[in-house]
Amino acid sequence: MALRDQIRVIVVDDMSTSRGLITQALDSFGIRNVATAADGPTALQSITRSPVHLVISDYNMPGMDGLHLLHALRQSPQTKGAGFILITGRADRAIIDKGRQLGMNNFLKKPFTPLELQSCIEAVVGRL
Repeated sequence: MALRDQIRVIVVDDMSTSRGLITQALDSFGIRNVATAADGPTALQSITRSPVHLVISDYNMPGMDGLHLLHALRQSPQTKGAGFILITGRADRAIIDKGRQLGMNNFLKKPFTPLELQSCIEAVVGRL
């Protein structure tokens, strides 16, 4: 069975349009086991109940930004092994460095193409 058939992904973004674009791209790669969440706390609850292999999270979200979500995931033995990709419109050095310190696996700057998303994912989980 191919990796794309087994991998479980959650897309976390407060903008429904962004969630939709990312899930459409994942579907075009053959990744079908995809959950979504509109904010960090909801994502955290979902991942705790049903662990995933990969989290694709926006940085700029109200309440709990992507880095706070990453930090929370890395604190729990149950979720600390999940791959984490941060998506941000402003990939400034401080955000990226902080993400790396917290255990971020990769990042992608908005706007991006489906091919760039696929390359970013494959750098974390392997060839789809």
